[in-house]
Amino acid sequence: MLSHVRSLGLSGIDGYEVSVECYITNGMPGFEVVGLPDAAVKESRERVRAAIKNCGFKFPVSRITLNLAPAGTRKSGTLYDLPILLGILAASGNVKLPEKPSAFLGELSLEGEVRPVTGVLPMALAAKQLGIEVLYVPESNAPEATLADGLCVYGVKNVRQLVSHLCGQEQIEPAEKWEPSGENAFLPDFKDVKGQENVKRALEIAAAGGHNVLLIGPPGSGKSMLSKRLPSILPEMTREESLEVTKIYSVMGMLSQKSPLVSVRPFRSPHHTVSATALSGGGSNPKPGEISLAHKGILFLDELPEFQRDTLEVLRQPLEDGQVTISRVQGSVTYPSVFMLVCAMNPCKCGWYGDPSGRCRCSDADVQRYMSRISGPLLDRIDIIVEVPSMKFEELSRRGEAEPSASVKRRVDAARTLQTKRFECGRTQCNALMEPSDLRRFCELDEECKALMKSAFEALGMTARSYDRVLKVARTIADLDASEKILPQHIAEAIQFRSFKLGTEIK
Repeated sequence: MLSHVRSLGLSGIDGYEVSVECYITNGMPGFEVVGLPDAAVKESRERVRAAIKNCGFKFPVSRITLNLAPAGTRKSGTLYDLPILLGILAASGNVKLPEKPSAFLGELSLEGEVRPVTGVLPMALAAKQLGIEVLYVPESNAPEATLADGLCVYGVKNVRQLVSHLCGQEQIEPAEKWEPSGENAFLPDFKDVKGQENVKRALEIAAAGGHNVLLIGPPGSGKSMLSKRLPSILPEMTREESLEVTKIYSVMGMLSQKSPLVSVRPFRSPHHTVSATALSGGGSNPKPGEISLAHKGILFLDELPEFQRDTLEVLRQPLEDGQVTISRVQGSVTYPSVFMLVCAMNPCKCGWYGDPSGRCRCSDADVQRYMSRISGPLLDRIDIIVEVPSMKFEELSRRGEAEPSASVKRRVDAARTLQTKRFECGRTQCNALMEPSDLRRFCELDEECKALMKSAFEALGMTARSYDRVLKVARTIADLDASEKILPQHIAEAIQFRSFKLGTEIK
């Protein structure tokens, strides 16, 4: 007796089809699972055996062989419990599988309850591409699965309910497509920040073009406060961006049943003790790290020099390529990582170097030693470096609110709209991601701008990368001014964000 049950698997954040083949024959009783199962899949034998008996069915006293095809791809997780159980019941004649192309996934309890699993959205999207029409998932995963338009999704509570449904005795109602409630998530507002207008301007430019930012200032000057308000002025995510980010969070099991779609741009702020693996991703079964969880959003690194040097260096390749590849013996997995890097740091170990109060006692050698914790190649990948000075009493005691985030966001949205039209025929999405061909086409300079760039290039000792980044920032400033051409004032402001001095020039 042979049965075939369709299921799904995960490779990174992409799903693929897994066929659960069950063969029951006479001979010495046994229960073998083949097809490169990991420990969790092998343990499904005991969960399935107990679930079948506790749901009132007779477990076959025969030789059972289960194959998970493709047999050359390692299978992991507990999602194969349900298709394995159905394969045994179908091969023993206790249940009839549906005629429509259907797939099953879910973890089982010993009593036959169907428990939620991770990675349902990418598997549901893969099922749609594979021509599967009906998807059976744990009930709490059903809202997430409905995000893959075009699928009939059934949320299953337990094995008895599913068997009754397949036998035509008691039908399960298809899950309704999940729709957002329309309630906007609360985001900290810039109106709460007094003063620091130059920093707010820098963050507005960063949001408008998707640029990386480094804030340098003494303790208590508002670096973290300003950074945490940056999401409030970022453009809304498109449907495609939301699904792409949600796939990553689905694989990590970080979605809720009430809100299965990530609709607000992520803001990730790992502690400075984070390891290189936790930042980039990895493990024996590679999972996304913080830089992938910040995809389409912000990765905020507070107290930048306190991070381990090797931890910071893993950022270099993802910042350039927009993805991170994790290689293991079994193969390699690639996760997307297009994010804005926002960093904050003190100017020295004590934090008060250059402050008018004169409380800093660090020597120039101490300052240079502190700054040397950040490599030049990493600094070269930061577009905007801005000083955050300490606040004066008059600014703090001033009554009234500053400009709200909603007003700033309107200008940012207008600039992003110009970029969307500009890059509509290519892969580029914002100014920070422009390719060299885009720079030649959209960042052409007149003679006055060229002369200004030349003097800055020689004075600041720019590299070719930092030169390109100045052009990208200038293009964004021009977009905020709704200017078709880059003007000298745009170049001058962009250069200003590369010329901050801390004892010696930061290049």
